[in-house]
Amino acid sequence: MYGTRKHKPTLMPLVALGALSLAVTLPALSSTVHAAPTVAYATVTVRPGDSLWALAERSTPATGDVQSTVDDIIAANHLTGANLTIGQHLRIPR
Repeated sequence: MYGTRKHKPTLMPLVALGALSLAVTLPALSSTVHAAPTVAYATVTVRPGDSLWALAERSTPATGDVQSTVDDIIAANHLTGANLTIGQHLRIPR
């Protein structure tokens, strides 16, 4: 029986498979999906004398930031500037 060796089973394939399993499943388990909060809007019709700042002041809470509300109004309505038209309908975030 010279020339034939007994093969010892090794754990290396099992260790590699375990490492690969962890590499694939850990990122999936650790990531959490956060949905953006839903935003409620009020619809306002622009009247004579209205400005973005005035509309934002009316809808901003006392402790809130008016400029942030102006930015939100611009984003919600896809405005390119501060010019408003009488009769224009704007979505105002609540």
